Amino acid sequence: MVFPDITPDLKAAMPELRGRLLANQSLAELTWFRVGGPAQVLFTPSDEDDLAYFLSHLPRELAVTVVGVGSNLIVRDGGIPDVVIRLSPRGFGDTSAEGDIVSAGSAALDKRVAETAAAANIGGMEFFFGIPGSIGGALRMNAGANGSETRDVLVEATGIGRDGARHVFSNAGMKFVYRNSGVDPAIIFTSARFRGAITAPEAIRARMAEVQTHRETAQPIREKTGGSTFKNPPGHSAWKLIDAAGCRGLRVGGAQVSEMHCNFLINTGDATGHDIETLGETVRARVKDNSGIELHWEIKRIGIPI
Repeated sequence: MVFPDITPDLKAAMPELRGRLLANQSLAELTWFRVGGPAQVLFTPSDEDDLAYFLSHLPRELAVTVVGVGSNLIVRDGGIPDVVIRLSPRGFGDTSAEGDIVSAGSAALDKRVAETAAAANIGGMEFFFGIPGSIGGALRMNAGANGSETRDVLVEATGIGRDGARHVFSNAGMKFVYRNSGVDPAIIFTSARFRGAITAPEAIRARMAEVQTHRETAQPIREKTGGSTFKNPPGHSAWKLIDAAGCRGLRVGGAQVSEMHCNFLINTGDATGHDIETLGETVRARVKDNSGIELHWEIKRIGIPI
């Protein structure tokens, strides 16, 4: 799909904009699945002030979609109308540590936050080492792994609203629940501060090694995948329900349920967004028929299906 080019109008309305505006920009290469159509407009802000300026001048009738590193995302084949915003590491990727606090921009990789904490002998953030996403996504989804999650260490998060105003959220203000937060979806997170505990460096490194070993031995990390597909229902493991429903290795087009870990879907090479989403819905239906339990997507699905 090719959308009308509205970038000239946006540029004219925002003469002081410093970030990059691209029309009909493919999003497939920005996602781990490597599928999906284009963004009508892709905006990459230079920094937090540039983002605030853009949002405050953006016509209200245009919808805004935010993407990170695309590790937990299906972009549908019809693409995404209006505006997609992607924060880049150049403007939003810095990390630092002081005392028992780690500060990070929302485009910083979760893994880098774990490494920054480890270098400062701050324990408690080793779980981030096993999450293949960025801090913005971790804040939005309360990302977790290996028995810990974002709400366990967050001090506060900063974000920009649709009107360009800056907001600061305490841990309680994030309204965290399992794999989600209750913050207005219009807020675009730009940075966060986390607190750990000063810990012996060898203990931190040992824990990070455990996290890495778990990923390498239990997850298809070298495939084109999107991470954990479905949330674990209360009292159950999603992968066990999927396996019991006979879905391990199941295929739709170029999409397949991973043989290694059946809560992961993979693009075997020529999958479309439709293939992957259809496979996921097929898995959900089979699990419901087999166990009576309804699985809920953990992966975000955005855009127009075709």
